[in-house]
Amino acid sequence: MHITHVNLARGFRGGERQTELLIKALAEHSPGKISQTLVCRHDSPMRQHLQGVEKLGFQSSNHQLSGHFQLGDTQLVHAHDAKAVHWAYLHYRLKGTPYLITRRVDSPVKRKWFNQQCYSHASARVALSQVIKRLLEENQVGNITVIPSAYARLTPSPEATRSFREDFADKFLVGHAGAVVDRHKGQRLLLQAAKKLERQVPDVQFIFLGDGDDLETLKAESSSLGNVYWLGFKSNIADYLAGLDVFAFPSRNEGLGSVVLDVMQLGIPVIATEVGGIPDIVKHEQTGLLIPPDDADALANGIIDLRENAVLRQRLAQGATRRLDQYSPESMAESYWQLYQAIVSN
Repeated sequence: MHITHVNLARGFRGGERQTELLIKALAEHSPGKISQTLVCRHDSPMRQHLQGVEKLGFQSSNHQLSGHFQLGDTQLVHAHDAKAVHWAYLHYRLKGTPYLITRRVDSPVKRKWFNQQCYSHASARVALSQVIKRLLEENQVGNITVIPSAYARLTPSPEATRSFREDFADKFLVGHAGAVVDRHKGQRLLLQAAKKLERQVPDVQFIFLGDGDDLETLKAESSSLGNVYWLGFKSNIADYLAGLDVFAFPSRNEGLGSVVLDVMQLGIPVIATEVGGIPDIVKHEQTGLLIPPDDADALANGIIDLRENAVLRQRLAQGATRRLDQYSPESMAESYWQLYQAIVSN
């Protein structure tokens, strides 16, 4: 079977990482049974990340209208982002190739004619979480399958993690990682919690990892806080995540939040907002703590609870680890492989 994946994103965020994980896992899952092509921008970081994957080719496409006639024969197209959905629908119209869509955001599909056509003609629609499934069902575009994201098997360097911890000796580290875009990831909420806790619990330090549109603004807003550190983008992010005492994820909206899975896989307890698909993976007081959205007091109080209760931290981390099998790359690949086979056989 030949599968063509399409991801036309300019940068490299969660959706691109999940596309990469799936392509690699499929190559290992069914060697000899599957070959793959990735349609992506000519400058997509995924090209470098996927070098060396067996039976994988690349096709350049910088927008929805290009690359259709250069692509060779394929049995199925898998659209991984919004522009890819349009690409897959156009390819279906041009060549009749069936396609499926993975939707990663917890917002309704815009009720425009073209969007409705794209979703209704897909052979399958995949949602990362229950909330995305409900939103798609409201659009009445057909049956929805839930296949969650996977953790990335991050491997920290013990020496690098030890060095990171030494920079914050005797401190309780609360970390956050993600695109620095407050309207999505809610970093201001965590800054408000930091302000509340600066004098109350001075050993708590807040570590921000990542880059984004709001980075300079938020750095300026928090410049007076002595317990906040902006470390920027780190290619070796596992070295830092593994050194945290708690991971805070105060998103304002979230399709699922795959970085939470990475943190859980590293054994770090999580406190997160009860929005979007986060409750699919963070079960309150079982695999993490859930707090209401936009509630800095609840976030600060939850951090204090975790700081003062090592038994709770250990219990949450162990509870998360026990549930991780369903979020492995192998599990994700198997679910998609079964779906691919069902589509192609029909």
